[in-house]
Amino acid sequence: MEIFIYVFAALFSVINPLGAVPIFVGLTQDDTKEERSRISLWTAINVFIILIISFFIGQYVLNFFGISIDALRIAGGLIILNSGFALLSGRFSKTRGVNKQVENDAQKRNDIALTPLAIPMLAGPGSMSLLIALYQDYESINQQIIVCLAIVAVAIVIFLVMRSAHYLSRILGASGIVAISRIIGFIVIAIGVQYISSSVVNILKSIFPSAS
Repeated sequence: MEIFIYVFAALFSVINPLGAVPIFVGLTQDDTKEERSRISLWTAINVFIILIISFFIGQYVLNFFGISIDALRIAGGLIILNSGFALLSGRFSKTRGVNKQVENDAQKRNDIALTPLAIPMLAGPGSMSLLIALYQDYESINQQIIVCLAIVAVAIVIFLVMRSAHYLSRILGASGIVAISRIIGFIVIAIGVQYISSSVVNILKSIFPSAS
């Protein structure tokens, strides 16, 4: 249960579906309720598939390019830190690669569930690198099943948040979403710092084994 809670909380904080609410509202303002529900469902499914692939296949990609897990954690930690600072400063969508040009392009497309919503808005480099690192931490089948269940839970929450995006936007307002995002941003920064510091310690131990 501890693994489930940790993975769910970490993924939810890094992905931050609440931060995607204004983008979703802007892109679906002319759609029917049924169409919004369909887009929400497929966005959640696409995020789930991307995260599962990252969790199980990511390590083999690292091995192919000769990248160590500590190097990945440092790089991922920097990306997560950047996302956290963006949440604190209110620049969330810009750091996820969703600018005005991307929004205008998405308005002209029939399906926005994969891009820009699933990628890069929700399932970005931060969440992918987090899951690749978690694959190294949880090697037993039972632990990996729990991680997969946490990913399913995150996907369900994404569906519920996206489906209720217009309602949440009216209830919370822009200021409410920003306030919640800033709280989440603080947690995201802590996760990034933890990943970087643990990797630096591991690298130092490998360089100076006598110090450990």
